[in-house]
Amino acid sequence: MNSFLGFGSKYVERHHAKTGQRAYLHITRTRKTQEQKTAENKEDDSNSGSGDPPKKKPTRLAIGIEGGFDVEQEQYQEEVKLVLFPDRQEVTSDDLASMPDVVRERVSLSMAGLQAADSVSHTLQVQQWDGEVRQESKHAAELKQLDNGVKIPPCGWKCEVCDLQENLWMNLTDGMVLCGRRYFDGSGGNNHALLHYQQTGYPLAVKLGTITPDGADVYSYDEDDMVLDSKLPEHLSHFGIDMMTMEKTERTMTELEIAVNQRVGEWEVIQESGTTLRPLWGPGLTGMKNLGNSCYLNSVMQVLFTIPDFQTKYVSNIDKIFNEAPSDPTQDFKTQVAKLGYGLLSGEYSKPAPDPGDDPNSSTEPRGDQVGIAPRMFKALVGRGHPEFSTNRQQDAQEFLLHFINMVERNCRSGMNPSEAFRFLVEEKIVCQQSQKAKYTQRVDYIVQLPVPMDQATNMEELQEAERHREEAESSGAPPSAAPRAKIPFASCLAALSEPETLIDFWSSAVQAKTTATKTTRFASFPDHLVIQIKKFTFGLDWVPKKLDVSIDVPDTLDLSALRAMGQQPGEELLPEVAPLPLMTPDVEVKGILGSHGKEDDDSLYSPLLSPVLDDSTVSQLCEMGFPLEACRKAVYYTGNTGIDAAMNWVMGHMEDPDFSAPLVLPGSSSAPGTTPTESLPEEHLVTIVSMGFSRDQATRALRATNNVLERAVDWIFSHLDDLESMDVSEGGRSGGGSEASREPPPGPHVHDGTGKYELFAFISHMGTSTMCGHYVCHIKKDQQWVIFNDQKVCASEKPPKDLGYLYFYRRVVE
Repeated sequence: MNSFLGFGSKYVERHHAKTGQRAYLHITRTRKTQEQKTAENKEDDSNSGSGDPPKKKPTRLAIGIEGGFDVEQEQYQEEVKLVLFPDRQEVTSDDLASMPDVVRERVSLSMAGLQAADSVSHTLQVQQWDGEVRQESKHAAELKQLDNGVKIPPCGWKCEVCDLQENLWMNLTDGMVLCGRRYFDGSGGNNHALLHYQQTGYPLAVKLGTITPDGADVYSYDEDDMVLDSKLPEHLSHFGIDMMTMEKTERTMTELEIAVNQRVGEWEVIQESGTTLRPLWGPGLTGMKNLGNSCYLNSVMQVLFTIPDFQTKYVSNIDKIFNEAPSDPTQDFKTQVAKLGYGLLSGEYSKPAPDPGDDPNSSTEPRGDQVGIAPRMFKALVGRGHPEFSTNRQQDAQEFLLHFINMVERNCRSGMNPSEAFRFLVEEKIVCQQSQKAKYTQRVDYIVQLPVPMDQATNMEELQEAERHREEAESSGAPPSAAPRAKIPFASCLAALSEPETLIDFWSSAVQAKTTATKTTRFASFPDHLVIQIKKFTFGLDWVPKKLDVSIDVPDTLDLSALRAMGQQPGEELLPEVAPLPLMTPDVEVKGILGSHGKEDDDSLYSPLLSPVLDDSTVSQLCEMGFPLEACRKAVYYTGNTGIDAAMNWVMGHMEDPDFSAPLVLPGSSSAPGTTPTESLPEEHLVTIVSMGFSRDQATRALRATNNVLERAVDWIFSHLDDLESMDVSEGGRSGGGSEASREPPPGPHVHDGTGKYELFAFISHMGTSTMCGHYVCHIKKDQQWVIFNDQKVCASEKPPKDLGYLYFYRRVVE
């Protein structure tokens, strides 16, 4: 009752022993029976005239707002008592009544305060969100309406192009009644109202069937949003429509969206909806609640905790993790990941959810719903401060996987690092076609991204015929037929990745000019677990995001041995390295850097470090292209003032670097230009970086290299791990390992290499038109049985849709 931290019965004694805390508020929540809820509803109805209003279904697309979606507080009844440790002495409200006034008053106030406070899960669940906030259209006040004599009847409408009688919109400028947009599944309208706007520019339309005395759905094509029209009665009257006499005959857009939100997670939205799936229970078969578009997180974490490395790191070691947890475990990454992993693997929460019985006429087939776990605290922690993952919007599962791997990397500076299971080295070989000299580079990666060559579809004739029919239907106004799915061989995707790529206008250091080169990508190492992303999400010619509807025959077993990198071949010459500019010039001087030229044993001496002369015209040209100034200076410096082409190549090759925009740090220095070792470093920044497992010296160097900006320092330190691990950096930023020449070269990143043969054990599928909407589920192979995890539903899979996946997970086959 001091910290507001909540514990299950298994862990409350551990907290008491660790902290000495004695008083805990024990809250027991019991789900109400259907009879209790029915009786309460009747009581609400009878008291609606003199007391609280009766409970209603959601009427607003909102959370935590009157009329919106409500939390399930009313589904449970609570019993509260005080428990005193170590004897677990229970104190009820009746017991409090017999205690001295001072004790009774203080304890009662504390209990009341705790009950009134929102828990973390409750706070996250009911964050106020109003999806119906609409702005006044900029076209409403001065909307042009044609005097064309059009009068709209009160009913019996149909599209003036294709005769559809539902989802009809009347343009408020000319009175044309046309059908609405076509949805991604082929339903809805035929886009005729949208096409009319594109042809005429008339911006506002009202949805017929939603007009009532209280208003109607009005859409602005120009503003691309639902809007308010304060002059709607006047605009409707122009075409003979009296709002005061109209009745609603169609669901509004809000009601349609509410219906969709109430159906999130149902079997109807996944590929196996046509079969009766057998629910599964037990360890490793635990469902996860959808926290409002959190299915991307649920799917990724279900797969990760089937991998032995993550199980060993966070679950096998859970007692040690909990015992070493800080005073506030809600903010400790290792504790929250371990808590989630234990919840998924223990089986303690893999139990059938009680049937709410709200619909007595519902199907009696097994639903597969579980009690499951709600990863609210985990989601809040991993998303904290992130512009996307901190929201309740749908996200890309691949981006979340990389985000989580990055967090694991940052929190595993010491001890086992489970993300190494995915880490591998990629070798890129560039061959100058004029000189036939080669350049080899290596980079670390965690995911293989496979392109989708649509021109390699095996059913190309069928696709072309369907496109012809679509164009004919569009021109005639007839409803289009369902489009076939493109069938792409997996081998074609793999070939598109491994085939040499032609580089035009490559600046060759061998011929000192632009020429053509080829780039080949190969595996320099093979990871224990290989993640393959099918690049289904792309952009159309109009730069509108779209998803490729493809079927790919992804194999159960995979042999990538032929894609192993071979390194430099005998007799092969390398492209000459471009030498950086000399560090000193006779005329330009900047502030001194400790130990650069002075006596290494005398920290009071600061000798001048002279900056390089950079070609201002090249720097300016790059800046005019929109690149950051410091990145442009680096590009010119590291290409030795050899011209715009070489600098541009450097920029394109380093845009993803974490310190791309950071100030140029010259070799031999630990500071950015303009800083000196005498500048004080923020102690709180040092402590933060040290808490991640780095030494104080390393934290010092990172802060000095980034002008003491914490966020940039953290990014900098993770992009310079090899340098930091290969030298002993002192407080002054000097190397304690002797001269540059005497030091060993920095070791490469640690990877688990082995055979390139793999077997498929999991895949994540996505349903919807883009990564920002739709639904994710995952299939995982457990004991030779495919299992589908669809949030809280966990069932044996009958027909796993392996050809429609988005992310595929393979494990190495050990021969």
